[in-house]
Amino acid sequence: MQYDFSTYINRRDSYSLKWHVSENELPMWVADMDFKIAPEIHSGLQEVLQHGIFGYSVIPEEYYTSIIDWWKKRYNFCMQKEWILYATGVVPAIGAILRTKSDIGDKILIQSPVYHVFYRCIEENNRQVIVNELCFENGVYSINFDDLEQKLSDPKTKIMILCNPHNPIGKIWEKEVLQKIGHLCAKYNVLVIADEIHCDVTYNERYTPFASIDTICAQNSISTFSPSKTFNIADLHTAFVVIANKELHDEIERVYKIEYVNNPNVFGIKASILAYSMGEMWLESLLKYLANNRAIAQDFFTTHLQELFLIPSNATYLLWVDCSKIIDNADIFCSTLRKDTGLYLSSGLAFGKNAKTFFRMNIACPESSLHDGLARLHKGISIKYRE
Repeated sequence: MQYDFSTYINRRDSYSLKWHVSENELPMWVADMDFKIAPEIHSGLQEVLQHGIFGYSVIPEEYYTSIIDWWKKRYNFCMQKEWILYATGVVPAIGAILRTKSDIGDKILIQSPVYHVFYRCIEENNRQVIVNELCFENGVYSINFDDLEQKLSDPKTKIMILCNPHNPIGKIWEKEVLQKIGHLCAKYNVLVIADEIHCDVTYNERYTPFASIDTICAQNSISTFSPSKTFNIADLHTAFVVIANKELHDEIERVYKIEYVNNPNVFGIKASILAYSMGEMWLESLLKYLANNRAIAQDFFTTHLQELFLIPSNATYLLWVDCSKIIDNADIFCSTLRKDTGLYLSSGLAFGKNAKTFFRMNIACPESSLHDGLARLHKGISIKYRE
């Protein structure tokens, strides 16, 4: 089947967060895609809609089967049904874990630059953010393990939130790196929450599920997943966590029930089943389209935006761009760019203090929109940063 990712779809006046902008603006910030969902999912949701009754839902057996089969086939990770817990979203799932496995005032470790909502989730739950800043040298990110171990050894550090693939830098952490992190966390009795929501959007290499590495990693971790980024169904509020440790699983399950984190909805359940059981061909076509968009962007940066450096990556549909040659404050840069050209990007400062000269750009859009965005970026650079 041929899938269409090139047709522009007007999302204005559709209650879209991303497109809640002025008429002349082009939003390339928040991580959702400007593509229609897979027709296999769309048809199934139409059947649910035609049924016309939307009472309370249960989770059917095929929900678990679709997840287990997907991870076994694509990543050779043999999940068990008893490990899987439904959740209404990755962030609500993480928030409930923080409240359960740490106390007010405890430290939660993250690795910046990283998904900005982690900061808010930690702080709004009255925990302390502690940062292991990623090292950036010669265009490559790596982990300062001396700093990481020092901060993990603090008795107040209770949880580490690991992002793999890492948002916003688009890095797939190597198995050996993940294992080293997992063993350090186990050594210091720090629970790992592995956010793996971008795991299916990869190019030249597949990611390694954290819980698949070895028993130590599996028994001291909670992995969070969702089809939302992969299949563009974020607003259906469907996610799940995987916990191999039975005692930990049962504890989190009780909390999810108390806090109503695990209430399923029929659209989310149906979409998840269809995505994982029928969506692989659509995903493979999507990845080819996104890879081509990335190649277009790389060529444009090389030819027309030599002041900027596009960070090489193997995951996500988000470009991470170093502007250190021309700016010292990403907030000001992105605000000015939006005012001058209408191009709406994500400032790197939202992801951490060590990203003050970066921006993030969402290229999950038709090629025509990508060319528009790149042209606006070129215009903005020319207006303010070239003589």
